[in-house]
Amino acid sequence: MSRKLVAEFVGTFLLVFLAVGAAVFGIGGGVGADGAGPASGTVGVALAFGLVVLMLAYAFGPVSGTHVNPAVTLGVLLAKRMPVNEAVGYWVAQFAGGILGGAALKLFVSSFGVTDRTGGLGTNSYDNGSIDIAGAFLLEVLLTAAFVMVILLVTELVAAPGFAGVAIGLALTAVHLVGIPLTGTSVNPARSFGPALFAGGDALGQVWLFILAPLVGAVLGWAVWRATRVAGPVEPAGDVLEADLAR
Repeated sequence: MSRKLVAEFVGTFLLVFLAVGAAVFGIGGGVGADGAGPASGTVGVALAFGLVVLMLAYAFGPVSGTHVNPAVTLGVLLAKRMPVNEAVGYWVAQFAGGILGGAALKLFVSSFGVTDRTGGLGTNSYDNGSIDIAGAFLLEVLLTAAFVMVILLVTELVAAPGFAGVAIGLALTAVHLVGIPLTGTSVNPARSFGPALFAGGDALGQVWLFILAPLVGAVLGWAVWRATRVAGPVEPAGDVLEADLAR
């Protein structure tokens, strides 16, 4: 169990530092002090999230299943693939990893002369001129539902072996392409809470939505999984990718 929790902690830290960092360090600015060169842009940041999850899936999948997301853990718990006490441990490790990731981003922009290209440490927001609170809530529910549904379906034992990590990484890229221009895309309470804790202000005041909506989305994704899954062997409790990656 300790190895699983360490994997979830380190994995969530890397997700926040590398993927949110892609936005903080480069979404709207180029290379060098004069800003010359290409910025990461929406597509670059979306790819960063997908590629980091793909990397982590194959690195930590055999250890913890690579949830690195409390909403994913909730979906796995509802699917009866892990016990409640293990899920609680995952949640603690994920939020701790997200907080450390947020702290690392804050350190870079406050102490090392790095410009925060997002203006808010990569935090999520609503009522931002692009979407209102109701739209943001519904968007995050739907995006998370799609992501969790894909995870639960592609990690079934009847799914194509060895390709779950690819599908999951591509799914996360797709939901970020949709969500970044509107809310910055959460679909992950730990990813949202860590940076918001260090950004403070409106970001911290609005983070409740980016915790609650992904959890609601996880329930919806689980419900769609139940309605569409192909009957087959049930994956062993606890590890989303372990059985798939072991084959």
